Amino acid sequence: MTTMTMLRNVSLLLLFFISLPSSIYALDINVTDFGAKGDGKTDASPAFLKAWKIACSSLTPTTIYVPRKRYFLSQTIFQGPCMNSGITFRIEAILTAPDYKNMGSIETWVMFDKVEGVTVVGGFLDGRGSSLWACKATDKPCPAGASTLAIYSSKNITIQNVTSINAKLYHVVIHSSENVIVQGVRIHAPEDSPNTDGIHVQNSMNVSILNTGIKTGDDCVSIGPGTKNLWIQRVACGPGHGISIGSLAKGPVEEGVENVVVKNVVFTGTQNGLRIKAWGRPSTGYVKGVVFKQVVMNNVQYPIVIDQNYCPRNEGCPGQHSGIQISDVSYSAIKGTSATKVAMKFDCSAKTPCKGISVQDIKLTYKGDSAESFCQNVRGVTGGSVFPPSCL
Repeated sequence: MTTMTMLRNVSLLLLFFISLPSSIYALDINVTDFGAKGDGKTDASPAFLKAWKIACSSLTPTTIYVPRKRYFLSQTIFQGPCMNSGITFRIEAILTAPDYKNMGSIETWVMFDKVEGVTVVGGFLDGRGSSLWACKATDKPCPAGASTLAIYSSKNITIQNVTSINAKLYHVVIHSSENVIVQGVRIHAPEDSPNTDGIHVQNSMNVSILNTGIKTGDDCVSIGPGTKNLWIQRVACGPGHGISIGSLAKGPVEEGVENVVVKNVVFTGTQNGLRIKAWGRPSTGYVKGVVFKQVVMNNVQYPIVIDQNYCPRNEGCPGQHSGIQISDVSYSAIKGTSATKVAMKFDCSAKTPCKGISVQDIKLTYKGDSAESFCQNVRGVTGGSVFPPSCL
């Protein structure tokens, strides 16, 4: 090879590397390198978004590191689509939200939108919801509040070992997404904090919620229309309103809920245990293919309940019948204590009765004595030992 040929090859190689985007080398990013100040006062959102922009455009898996300090974030939206489908947020910090008065009608504090292959590991998310809860306890007009963490229109997402406290509204929202794993998450809010659902899933498929502890003022897990292939396992719930499918039939046209498994769950001092609720009015929605098994109830007000006549304050539905078809729902290996006499309640619609409901190996007591069951407009089967005696 001649000297000229070698020089030409070297020049071409240099031009190749020079032409590569600098973000290809961005394997590890620290938000402090972009100006994030961990003083709990200075808005770190611009720095977080600069780090996200580099990670999003990287051609190799990238880690965004948030070191152990307290960072104040205004509303922060991590927007896709990205060139990178391997972004990890490794958070060792406390992230704090603005007061509700400074957020107006914003619906979400931290959001991942239209992204793929994102993992969020660790960190404390402080929603600072107490001032909004206090407002809602008065007659003053108050905003609904912002959910803490939301995943929208995304896929292949993992949320792991994250702690969310004092959300203004929902703690975690998974909406219009697929292949999402929530694992090892801890959620805390006072028992009287309004509308602070732990995890809300809607219009999403292939979602798993595993090894999670939820103490909050509303549903531990709420399951909305369009949810398919949801797996909930090893979850501790309480205080809270239980695990709820619904409320459904909020509108006349609605997608269904199907293929839901709730397994190895413990409820302690909750309002409900396993609940399916639908407004008492027409709807195209449905619930089918639900399995509840291996569940422990500790002093739960309503351990097992289907309510197709949900109509709080008798507004918008008096005298109507739910159009939500509920079918193929099984309850098995459920034991513990009820705080009310009626431990199993199936209150279904006369127009659209519940069907294919099965109960097996149930043992629920009330104050150390026998509990009761209630059935209306429901068809199903009983197997094994069932206490209170089944009314199916």
